[in-house]
Amino acid sequence: MKSAWIRIAMHAVFALIAAAGSHAAQAQTPAANEAVYQYKGADRDARLLEKARQEGSVSVYSSLAPTEAGPLVEAFEKKYGIKVQMWRGLSDGVVQRAVSEARGKRHAVDVIETNGPEMESLAREQLLSPFHSPYLADIPPAVIPKHGLWVPDRLNFFVVAFNPTKTRREELPKTYEGFLDPKWKGRVTLEATDAEWMGGLVKTWGETRGMNFFRKLAEMKPDVRKGHVLLVQLIASGEVDVGLSAYYANADSFKRRGAPVDWAPVEPVLARPQGIGVMRNAPHPHAGLLFADFMLSPRAQEMLAGMGRVPVSRAVKTDTSSMNYVMSDPAVVLDENDKWQQLWDKLFLSK
Repeated sequence: MKSAWIRIAMHAVFALIAAAGSHAAQAQTPAANEAVYQYKGADRDARLLEKARQEGSVSVYSSLAPTEAGPLVEAFEKKYGIKVQMWRGLSDGVVQRAVSEARGKRHAVDVIETNGPEMESLAREQLLSPFHSPYLADIPPAVIPKHGLWVPDRLNFFVVAFNPTKTRREELPKTYEGFLDPKWKGRVTLEATDAEWMGGLVKTWGETRGMNFFRKLAEMKPDVRKGHVLLVQLIASGEVDVGLSAYYANADSFKRRGAPVDWAPVEPVLARPQGIGVMRNAPHPHAGLLFADFMLSPRAQEMLAGMGRVPVSRAVKTDTSSMNYVMSDPAVVLDENDKWQQLWDKLFLSK
């Protein structure tokens, strides 16, 4: 009798394990995850938090700097009691890791947060899933990709950075074409990888006007340095007077720390979206969606603004909120990358 009871108990244990395994496998299927991502019931937030806490953790791949990722992760964990497993890398490394794992059917990541073109690349690989968030209402509809497979959570502006001890703000022209004045020869620097910036300006101005500007700029033989952070460092040290294609986040960060760096929105100001998306086969779909919610919420958007990043939410006001800018299209950036890279290399990198 005792052995019979043991057998019955063992069968019950195995049944529970099998059921749990079946539930976990189901939760990782695209269809099951999509139901989580698209749920809009009145109990949506409470249900999402409950299920996310049951999952216990969330895996995030991001290109955010450690000084940015650290405080955001800490704030999320403190608010929700859910552990964040963060893997950081350059944007192309984030894509390579996510794609490699997916092709190997190793579904380890829940959320991706990186540059717009790289997010678009992941969307084309069919690795992302559309999601609903109550905070989407705070984001300008024009900046959200029509397919909805990822959502911008911050912007990066190309601005003119300068050393105020060597260049007065009043000297700067209102548009980039003003830098063709001979007085700027030998004083301006470009970042070596900014073919995207050139493509954006040409599309804004039109082919004739845009290419005429860049050909004349190339004739001035501007200095070219690789690395956006390096560019601002050189400006701060006085080695470089003016950087035409600096990142706002870098320039403003140095300025906040008291370095001799300032920036100006010389038109046209090109904005690059950086975004967040949830994975189709996320192992923790509820926790992943909760993290995406958090990144789009006023709390995280205010934190990004405090770090010198440009929040995408209209609920957060910053010194860039009223800036006129042109949004680059990540899909076009991907499709036309070779064209603009070849032109850029020919004009500015060939000896």
